[in-house]
Amino acid sequence: MGLPAQIFSIANLLAMIAWLALLASLPFPSIRPVTNRLATIAVPLLLAFAYAALLVGGGPAPDGGGFGSIVEVRALFADDAMLTAGWIHYLAFDLFVGGWIARDAARRSLPWWLLPPCLILCFLFGPTGLLAYMLLRMLLGRRTAA
Repeated sequence: MGLPAQIFSIANLLAMIAWLALLASLPFPSIRPVTNRLATIAVPLLLAFAYAALLVGGGPAPDGGGFGSIVEVRALFADDAMLTAGWIHYLAFDLFVGGWIARDAARRSLPWWLLPPCLILCFLFGPTGLLAYMLLRMLLGRRTAA
């Protein structure tokens, strides 16, 4: 197994643990501060470091790789280091957004039991989870904690 594959596996494991911790903390306000710092700040920062290391250490972009067209992006992601970096990009940002959702919902005193579907969607389908949360927030109004 090459280095990008090892980094991919470790990043997936870290992200999964962080998502599970975030979900598990929803009904327990007393552990949320620690969980939020670890799962939604520390882990995304660690993933960001791995992302940067892959970009810097991955070598030159593959021939024809870039961001100017779908063909260039496909060529870029044909390289395992760049594909892993792209995946880690998703893991870090989705987890960061999931943390924001959890913190925003707590500030607004939204019922914790309404959040798991939004967070699961965020984990699996990124922006769809954010959309679901924003719709939920609109439906419930702009309640805030006293």
